[in-house]
Amino acid sequence: MENMRQLLPKMDYPVFKKRTAGTVISLFLLFIFFAVYASAGKKHEHPKPSLEIGLVEKLGETVPLDLTFTDEKGNAVVLKELINKPTIVALVFYRCPDVCPLVLSGVADVLNKLPLRPGEDYSVLTISFDETDTPEDSLRKKKNYLAAIGKPFPKEAWTFLTGDLHNIRQFTDAVGFHFKREKDGFVHPVALTVLSEKGRVIRYLHGVTYLPFDLKMALVEASEGRVGSTIHKVLQFCFSYDPKGRTYVLNIVKVSGTIVIFLLTVFFVFLLIKGKRRNS
Repeated sequence: MENMRQLLPKMDYPVFKKRTAGTVISLFLLFIFFAVYASAGKKHEHPKPSLEIGLVEKLGETVPLDLTFTDEKGNAVVLKELINKPTIVALVFYRCPDVCPLVLSGVADVLNKLPLRPGEDYSVLTISFDETDTPEDSLRKKKNYLAAIGKPFPKEAWTFLTGDLHNIRQFTDAVGFHFKREKDGFVHPVALTVLSEKGRVIRYLHGVTYLPFDLKMALVEASEGRVGSTIHKVLQFCFSYDPKGRTYVLNIVKVSGTIVIFLLTVFFVFLLIKGKRRNS
């Protein structure tokens, strides 16, 4: 024991003590965080997301272009007639009271700012995944959102489609868009899909607002047939669907947990570096 005491001064005991205390504090704070996180998870347990709902990205895969839908004029159209240039696809249902109008408003807003020629450089498709929607619903939505663009926009460059459940499912499965009907609405992901002129999945843009630069780059990649990285995918992490309110809400536990872990890591690294400098 006496020998150990004699060795302590050689170990720069004050520095060693501070470093040890700092490490203990960091580990203690980390323990507290995980305890709080676990208790929050128990109090606010959410059912595990169903495989039937969500977005499974299928970058590089091709959608079936032989599917038949009905346009806003009531005419039957085959997808290969519409997807013959880089194409932006918005999957919504026309009677949606909350998220889908935000998606289409976001599309109208970004089209107003997009420095490309609609109908020549790109086209836009809105496809309803509700088989009960009608061409009349399509036409009404088309008039509203063409007007929302705020500048002249060729009518043929933005087509609104409806279809039967078989064709809808084939298309949504091809782009990895999985939805589920619940009472008078749907639970579904929120994202745009950008396709090449051959129907290849090039990019996904998540959320309800889109930057002109992001969309322009996606369309340029689509024109070249290059698969690009997903835009705004962080929204899938930060937001979760509230089936009662039928809206997307910020996932506080995930976001705060990530921030706390990051800060604790920075603090721990700082203590280690500070201790090394004192020893040197």
